Amino acid sequence: MPIAKDKDVARAVEILRSGGVVAFPTETVYGLGADALNPQAVARVFAIKRRPPDHPLIVHLPDVSYLKDWACDIPRAAYRLAEKFWPGPLTLILKRAAIVPDSVTGGQDSVGLRVPGHPVALALLEKFGGAVAAPSANRFGHVSPTRAEHVREELGSEADMILDGGPCRVGLESTIVSLLDARPLILRPGAISRSMLAEALGEEIETGTAEKITLRTPGMLVSHYAPHTPLHKVPAAELYERAFALVTQGQRVGVLTRQAGEPASGLHYYLLPSDPKGYAHELYDTLHKADARRLDVLLIEDPPQDEAWLAVRDRLSRATSTSKLLNSSTDTRETG
Repeated sequence: MPIAKDKDVARAVEILRSGGVVAFPTETVYGLGADALNPQAVARVFAIKRRPPDHPLIVHLPDVSYLKDWACDIPRAAYRLAEKFWPGPLTLILKRAAIVPDSVTGGQDSVGLRVPGHPVALALLEKFGGAVAAPSANRFGHVSPTRAEHVREELGSEADMILDGGPCRVGLESTIVSLLDARPLILRPGAISRSMLAEALGEEIETGTAEKITLRTPGMLVSHYAPHTPLHKVPAAELYERAFALVTQGQRVGVLTRQAGEPASGLHYYLLPSDPKGYAHELYDTLHKADARRLDVLLIEDPPQDEAWLAVRDRLSRATSTSKLLNSSTDTRETG
């Protein structure tokens, strides 16, 4: 059940209308929101996050009826996907309408839009009666928050208010789909999978590669979603061998795994669910907990390769460190 009360939502609406910034829950992660039509308020979001000004924000809408106000030349596919998946963890990239400020789009001619699937977010947007521009409520490039306490730990009192809606149901950021061209293109994987999108549209849908993606979109930098502690992906068969080798070098090691291991001095275990939905739900919260231990290094086993794990693999590929892992002449706390 959501923790925020009606009076909390009403106060948050007043803050947004006065140009303030509010952290609020969605089904994916917590967002840091401002009135999408107020460039000064949006600038505060960028400043709090320390986010590059050319990196666009996702605009959160109260319902699908607002789509025509924020986008133009809307293809039929957008309405089909919205009907199927909104409210929910799907962001659509469309041609921006004239009303959309440059501060939201990073100066691009497109805009990312979604209707979040969380009761507190929907109550906030409905009572606000407009659109809220919101990236994740954390410092740029760090692990996204899935609980209100993550926002408080990361941002302190810099947001004017934090609406507590409990833990996020999905736990990973939304799927982003571009509808700018004739064929839809997945720019960021998420809980809405390629097969789900293809079924809704009745056609195949491509997943973007670095060569295909020319748009600047949220969460697509090579390094992103990262804890402060260096995080390394390791093949499951090598996980414990590498962990114990680091312990013998005097390192304090965190192991994030789907299989519990034997206790050992200097080794800290974090058990994650074995199913992809449960794993996605727990991943960021577990990374926050492990990061708080201020260990020397975190090891996480490679997830499976099938489609159900695609979003998890995408986030881990961006969150993991490029520093060398088992070189005694290399300080493992050095990140690339």
